[in-house]
Amino acid sequence: MQTPQAILFDLDGTLADTAPDLAAAVNVMRENRQLAPVHYQSLRPHASAGARGLLGAGFGITPEHPDYEAMRIEFLNQYESAIAVHSKLFKQVPDLLRGLDVMGVAWGIVTNKAMRFTRPLMPLLDLQEARCVISGDTTPHAKPHPAPLLEAARQLGIRSENCWYVGDDLRDIQAAEAAGMTSVAAAWGYCGATEPKHWKADAIIDSPLELLELVRAKHLQSVGS
Repeated sequence: MQTPQAILFDLDGTLADTAPDLAAAVNVMRENRQLAPVHYQSLRPHASAGARGLLGAGFGITPEHPDYEAMRIEFLNQYESAIAVHSKLFKQVPDLLRGLDVMGVAWGIVTNKAMRFTRPLMPLLDLQEARCVISGDTTPHAKPHPAPLLEAARQLGIRSENCWYVGDDLRDIQAAEAAGMTSVAAAWGYCGATEPKHWKADAIIDSPLELLELVRAKHLQSVGS
């Protein structure tokens, strides 16, 4: 693992617990159809997969379904109308980000969330100090393609091999590997269908402050070498 000059983060399930508002959008749609709500714990693991994952969990449909596109638009509009009612940073994330600032380690965000959602969320979640914010539509490709991560490194002016990417989904690890970055699995997040131990990440961490300690250790190691 290279000593990091920058830490890049996924957003949903890594820095911020946005699942409550995403799940609420699904259940509003169900209520509008006179359907019983789906239990939050059944929806939470799908939060990192966006509309595709949540509509699949909430309605059992896939992008191939004839109603999928209309429901996707409905879901996104509903989510946008109540985007930060219950969403908040995970515990320890503010301390993690302050610690990186103290060490002079740049940090930014790379998410598959479209810019129409990331832009209003940054101040609402107190993430406006991010050095870069790459949304799902910033580049022509979304994760697991490396393009968003490489664009973040370009904006920061830091070589990709000197960046770590932290995420709570397999595609985050795949994107980091493709971009030549150190990959770190955030085991406190949503994590999806497979456990982080199967992702072949360079590191797996159980809490944000564990990441801070890992970064500190690498910096001390580099100073001593």
